[in-house]
Amino acid sequence: MDIDPILKALAAALHGEGRAVEIVTDADGRPSAVPVETGVEDAAVVVRTSGSTGFPKATVLTVDALAASSMGTAVALRGEGQWLLALPLQYVAGVQVLVRSLYAGTRPWAMDLSAGFTPEAFTAAAQELTDKIRFTSLVPTQLQRLLDSPTPETLAVLRRFNAILLGGAPASPGLLAAAQAEGLNVVTTYGSAETCGGCVYDGEPLDGVEVRLGEGELEGRILLGGATVAAGYLDAEDTSRAAFFEEDDTRWYVTGDLGELGGDGKLTVLGRADDVIITGGVKASATYIQSRLEELDGVKAAFVAGVPSREWGQAVAAYVAVEDATPEGIKGFTASRGASLGVLAPKTVLAAGELIMLPNGKPDRLAMIERLDALHQGQ
Repeated sequence: MDIDPILKALAAALHGEGRAVEIVTDADGRPSAVPVETGVEDAAVVVRTSGSTGFPKATVLTVDALAASSMGTAVALRGEGQWLLALPLQYVAGVQVLVRSLYAGTRPWAMDLSAGFTPEAFTAAAQELTDKIRFTSLVPTQLQRLLDSPTPETLAVLRRFNAILLGGAPASPGLLAAAQAEGLNVVTTYGSAETCGGCVYDGEPLDGVEVRLGEGELEGRILLGGATVAAGYLDAEDTSRAAFFEEDDTRWYVTGDLGELGGDGKLTVLGRADDVIITGGVKASATYIQSRLEELDGVKAAFVAGVPSREWGQAVAAYVAVEDATPEGIKGFTASRGASLGVLAPKTVLAAGELIMLPNGKPDRLAMIERLDALHQGQ
């Protein structure tokens, strides 16, 4: 993939010598940088949100916000180096690989994603890196694939990364333990397009980033503030007013997630604010049920949601990725879920080899809810 034209357009925007750009892909998946008129001073990049919970929004990121994010990342990772691009460029995590490289003055290497993400393609691309200090950004699904059937070559290139940023979706304890056992330096990240990507690393905010929990109507909601917060959404003033606010010269973004802050100030993300399922009068956390399902033998990942039910009001439904996706394996999992969760056991289960994912590696919540709802109503 030729990223030189995109790097050139990004560099011009970051130096104030060109218009803000949005990276888009054509029908064949080839990316290009398209100029965008934002009406925002110092706007550099427009990035679409993933759309995992609704219609994608065009987020406007300024030069100052991107610079603060890159500097904070460099401080957290204790250095700058060469980046391997393994994520789609139209999303913030992919854009940030290029932006960090431009600020660091290093040449990023882009892996070939034309046939999708494969361990073989990742390994081949990682072997092309020449800098002694190396970084990459992955989503949990990608790291899971790399560790499912690791070759000596794949493990060797993974261990050479000074840090592997892991974000976009929650990483299961099992995946993190497997990565640690292989000697990988995995850094979990939390953030979104509205905060220039990940701005909380391993529970701690980057320099220039603030984290607090909301009160009143926003009780328990994670609020992210500081220099990396976006200018707002393009052509969506009402949506911007609901998501962003200014307080004491600090700009804040209201996330859709619930969290808690430990005594050491570390952030723990508890799940989405809208993930509470009221089933038969009992409140159940979809995040809690998901974590319990992922503890079961043979479960690689799970997604849990509530679907309409005449009997229960809402029924707990689960889309589960299992190692043994044969009819016998699925039957065995279905039998085991009740013993693990009791009354919170999903009433409807769709087991498959993989979760349904968006192009940026995040779970496609809307697609899985649609399938779970259809399955539940047909039972």
